[in-house]
Amino acid sequence: MAEHVDISLLERYQRLIEITLDLASTLDLSVLLNRIVEVAADLSGAEAASILLYDEINQQLYFRATTNPSEPILDGLTVPVDTSIAGWIVTNRKPIIVSDIAMDPRHFDQISKMVKVTTTSLLGVPLIAKEKVVGVLEAINKQSGDFNQEDQTILYALGAQAAVVIENSRLFHQSDLIAELIHEIRTPLSSISTAAHLLLRPEVSEEQRSRMVNIIQDETFRLSEMASSYLDLASFESGRAQFKEEYFDLKPLLDECALIMRTKANDRGYHLDVVIPASLPALKADRNKIKQVIINLLSNAIKYNRPSGSILVTVTTSHDELHIAIADTGIGIAVESIPHVFEKFYRAPGSEHVASGTGLGLSICKHIVEAHRGRIDVVSEAGKGTTFTVHLPLPALKPGSRA
Repeated sequence: MAEHVDISLLERYQRLIEITLDLASTLDLSVLLNRIVEVAADLSGAEAASILLYDEINQQLYFRATTNPSEPILDGLTVPVDTSIAGWIVTNRKPIIVSDIAMDPRHFDQISKMVKVTTTSLLGVPLIAKEKVVGVLEAINKQSGDFNQEDQTILYALGAQAAVVIENSRLFHQSDLIAELIHEIRTPLSSISTAAHLLLRPEVSEEQRSRMVNIIQDETFRLSEMASSYLDLASFESGRAQFKEEYFDLKPLLDECALIMRTKANDRGYHLDVVIPASLPALKADRNKIKQVIINLLSNAIKYNRPSGSILVTVTTSHDELHIAIADTGIGIAVESIPHVFEKFYRAPGSEHVASGTGLGLSICKHIVEAHRGRIDVVSEAGKGTTFTVHLPLPALKPGSRA
């Protein structure tokens, strides 16, 4: 019997070595986290596994990955540090085995209420890189027997490697993003510097001075917008963005967005219309994040439209998805630019002469939609218009919601 256990443990360590090499081969944080939880469940013989990342600045723990893709997104579900098992692991920087969750007062039972898996037992280890707690790796519900010291040892070893690759991924994306940001801010800074220099020259006319002041104002606003967008994008790419799910009706949200943007559309002579079916199922998502996506897409539809143009927002449903389409009659996107529109800092050639922008909005939209396990696509023809469509998964109907 002892020999069988030793071989099993040896095999698990062999698998761990292979997985460590695999994890080191990618810097995509979402891919890394999903791979880690899958391996954690497998190596520990658990029913499921999850990763909670620790926000040291706000001293919060929040879910970032789970093995069950059919569950609603847990991103944004904040777990209290002072009254939870995960919080105990972070505070004490130690692993823990809880054989009977129901008897542990630290158990944060909101998770069980939200997902389909009822937690009965738990094995958790801290994710520590360079003396810094990155988060917590948890395995729940041992499929055979109870979690034991061998499970804890193997999961702790996995957690040590996972923490390093998570931090490496974060640092890589942050340094990459900072380099791109510095490159992008040179243009508005150059414009501001040139305008300020000309304002100091005595021969500049009042009309020219007024033009220079407008340039400084516009470029300063552009820099502020870029900084805000950069912070949003950095939070998504580092895995620190948090989502708060709730059931809500889409129609009031779209009406809000249309009300906000209709004045801008009317000022330019555009017609903005929203067409929604009389009955829609409730959507389960982060309402503010979805609003951010719609506002951004409407803003682009206004920026890149043509005189007397129109913008149409339509909503349709399939058996498991909700589709929000925002169509304009604007300048369109050249076919060679379409594959790049969701890349950060990308702006289609010539678009800078039509409207200012940061080149980050669509990338942020893509991150938000994909965090909801959805997708966003675009269909466009140069000179005729563009349609962006957001596809979001429909949850099981909330009791009492509209069918």
